[in-house]
Amino acid sequence: MGDYYNRIERKLRDALAPEHLTIVDDSHRHAGHAGAHPDGGAETHFNVEIISQGFEGQNRVARQRQVYVLLADELNERVHALSLVTLTPEEAAKRSAG
Repeated sequence: MGDYYNRIERKLRDALAPEHLTIVDDSHRHAGHAGAHPDGGAETHFNVEIISQGFEGQNRVARQRQVYVLLADELNERVHALSLVTLTPEEAAKRSAG
């Protein structure tokens, strides 16, 4: 895993103590597109799924805003796009059962 992957993982784990966290570097699918890093390297586009009790009582926008604040440095440096799924454990259980 790369530096930005590790930074994202550490910050999300430290701040949100997730029950589940999946981070996928999807940058290879965006090579040559707007936002792709000029050196052609990875770690510009990530898909993140996070299940945390810390999202309880927040709507989807507030949850995503919280993640963007946590990852502001990464977004200002190299990361161009985050695709986020942010759920509480109860929501994740309903989703799995559904």
